[in-house]
Amino acid sequence: MADDLDLLRLANPLPADGPHYGDGPLDHHAERHLNRLLHERPAGRRRTRLLWSLATGAVVATTALTLLLSGPSTAPAVAAPRPLIVQADSTPVSLRQLAERAEAVATDASPRLRKGTHAQSWSLGMSDDKPPITLPQERVVRWKADGSHTELVVATDPLHPGRPVLSDANGDPHLVEDRHVINRQTYPPSWSDAPPESPPPHDPAKLRAYLAEATNTHDSMDTPELLYAVGVLLDNWTLGAPETAALAELLADAEGLRPAGQVTDRLGRRGQAYVYDAPGYRRMLIMDPSTGAVLGLETVYTKAMPEYGVKAGAVEDYSAWMR
Repeated sequence: MADDLDLLRLANPLPADGPHYGDGPLDHHAERHLNRLLHERPAGRRRTRLLWSLATGAVVATTALTLLLSGPSTAPAVAAPRPLIVQADSTPVSLRQLAERAEAVATDASPRLRKGTHAQSWSLGMSDDKPPITLPQERVVRWKADGSHTELVVATDPLHPGRPVLSDANGDPHLVEDRHVINRQTYPPSWSDAPPESPPPHDPAKLRAYLAEATNTHDSMDTPELLYAVGVLLDNWTLGAPETAALAELLADAEGLRPAGQVTDRLGRRGQAYVYDAPGYRRMLIMDPSTGAVLGLETVYTKAMPEYGVKAGAVEDYSAWMR
């Protein structure tokens, strides 16, 4: 079977005469710090804000209004996804029970840990003076034996296959074709032994320390910090069964993370939902009921932010991880 990266590349190859920009991508360390800055909020709340260039303000405003107010004939895939709904008649499974299942699966050590990730994400871009927009992306990172790796990011939304997708490449929101290549990059060999580049341990206590170092927090991470660290981990590694079991054990001890019942995630997979409520927002963790693997994370605003045009119930961000 062809590699996922090759399939995506064939779907939309980068033109040989395409534009090249002088500013290179951030390295992992800088990208991680930038991600924390973008997601941190006062009193533990996280807020993602998209700051569009003032120099293109008039063009952006016209583009955004055209996209958001266009008639049904164009039907671009710009609508934000609705929050996941827990199946009403489903029986919640405790995180402790799920951790025990993950531990049982880990005895055969399959699947195995693999560096790299394949993820689908939706994020809400906000500005002080423009309507919020949802940016769907798919990201595939593959590492090679020599320590180098490739990263491919495309604009695509499996909720609306084949339809145009909003992209914010270069700070200018505009429609692109489904599977439009946003970034394709090859990075030179890196042998960093610092988290999250180094392999995660499969001992729960050591994994907690690893996640604390990877996210520049502390060993006594609270639940919001732990959920953030889960995203950082899965954006760098595809976990094996032992690491999945260790992570499930950590989550089982997380305060305020309550079982909610069964959900179907945005990739059509059935999972168990675990919810953490905080002032102004709610985080939902989706886990595989048989293996304990994390399938996705969703953040939903529970309080309106009229200054950004955001209503209560809007999905701030969602990530779905695949093997």
